[in-house]
Amino acid sequence: MSRIVTPFSEAVTADSAEVYAQIRKAASRVPNTFATIGALAPAALKVILEADLVLASGTLNRRDREAIKLAVSEAVGCDYCAAAHVQLGKFAGLTPEELKQIRLGQPTGNAKRDALVHFVRNLVRTSGTISSDEFSRIKAAGYTDRQLVEISLALAVVTFTNAFNRINDTTLDFPAAA
Repeated sequence: MSRIVTPFSEAVTADSAEVYAQIRKAASRVPNTFATIGALAPAALKVILEADLVLASGTLNRRDREAIKLAVSEAVGCDYCAAAHVQLGKFAGLTPEELKQIRLGQPTGNAKRDALVHFVRNLVRTSGTISSDEFSRIKAAGYTDRQLVEISLALAVVTFTNAFNRINDTTLDFPAAA
């Protein structure tokens, strides 16, 4: 059970209601994490959703964006985000086997995506400037400088929701990641 009580939808502000309506239009429901964040800090939720729109209009494909978010969520141990990004990864076209391999940090058979997953897991698990070898590997895999910015933004977005869900112990409203 979540630690932070989410106000009933009737008790939310006009700002929250507006954001919830946008989410419902896109996803037919408001996930628990967005409901809580939006009820307590609608501007924070708006920023996250706007960042996701920036990513969607960028050069990384949807499968890569979900691979980043799933790999990071798994690396930091956010059960809620891992469950959400397994579902979203399926919608993006990743197979159940690919999702499992991404979660485990194992090769999927897609060398470019595997380099991406390795890269973001390394960013999350280490500190300081990445090594020249790490930088060379992600560039050799075919990722552009612009995509490195997009990878950084995707990592930032999921890090926010990971942190919040780990603090809140947000109740899963997605099937648990298996």
